[in-house]
Amino acid sequence: LKLWNKYRISNIPSLIFLDATTGKVVCRNGLLVIRDDPEGLEFPWGPKPFREVVAGPLLRNNGQSLESSSLEGSHVGVYFSAHWCPPCRSLTRVLVESYRKIKEAGQKFEIIFVSADRSEESFKQYFNEMPWLAVPYTDEARRSRLNRLYGIQGIPTLIVLDPQGEVITRQGRVEVLNDEDCREFPWHPKPVLELSDSNAVQLNEGPCLVLFVDSEDDGESEAAKQLIQPIAEKIIAKYKAKEEEAPLLFFVAGEDDMTDSLRDYTNLPEAAPLLTILDMSARAKYVMDVEEITPAIVETFVNDFLAEKLKPEPI
Repeated sequence: LKLWNKYRISNIPSLIFLDATTGKVVCRNGLLVIRDDPEGLEFPWGPKPFREVVAGPLLRNNGQSLESSSLEGSHVGVYFSAHWCPPCRSLTRVLVESYRKIKEAGQKFEIIFVSADRSEESFKQYFNEMPWLAVPYTDEARRSRLNRLYGIQGIPTLIVLDPQGEVITRQGRVEVLNDEDCREFPWHPKPVLELSDSNAVQLNEGPCLVLFVDSEDDGESEAAKQLIQPIAEKIIAKYKAKEEEAPLLFFVAGEDDMTDSLRDYTNLPEAAPLLTILDMSARAKYVMDVEEITPAIVETFVNDFLAEKLKPEPI
């Protein structure tokens, strides 16, 4: 179970390759590797730079072709999507508007569609709605390499890259839906999020610290965010230095229907404030119900969780 959680496995079969000396993940999509490279010619399958993986012609829907080198100096969204998937189609409609707004604001931004369509015909039909670029449908090897590079486990997924090809966020879908005016572009991750309908999907991606507050009280959510933020930043920086993703996401939750149903589903007490760590995939929760939540209490709670000193209760 610990390994499932550590590598955030959401579906099986999954095959992950590690570097035995450092323990770092070399490749998340081992199954694609075996399919694409049965002879092991590309072993040890480590991540290659985006520039190298995407290299080759890219299409516009009018048939025009551009070289991938034309992306130099731009932020890039790598958009994994397919026409047969309803959430993909609804995200595409919003993304078309976001793309237009970002370009109109004078930002250097391009999106590359990596299709998971089941035929070239449905790819063409879907791509006709898109004002950006695509990897040619016939170039299955390049589409597969991009899936491997980002360990794509489900669609729609929008990965946003900086002009150097480094990942800014894997949560482009959530960001686009939360920020329709694109004021926050290029969507650098915030250390602490306010739980909302559009970002609640992240609760399923690994352990999450959720501080429930009484949002009837003005300023309560903001104060809670200020309380957690330094601790979240410290954890994120520590893992970033090791080139690893932080082992916890941080949320503040007010009072609304979604929060009520989350409390019901996880069988949490009604108290507010209430400090919890929820690990949906492991169906485990850790609850700290105290009168007053202080930075020291939060920090101890987080450190004890990371040191596996806390006893989980079942969800």
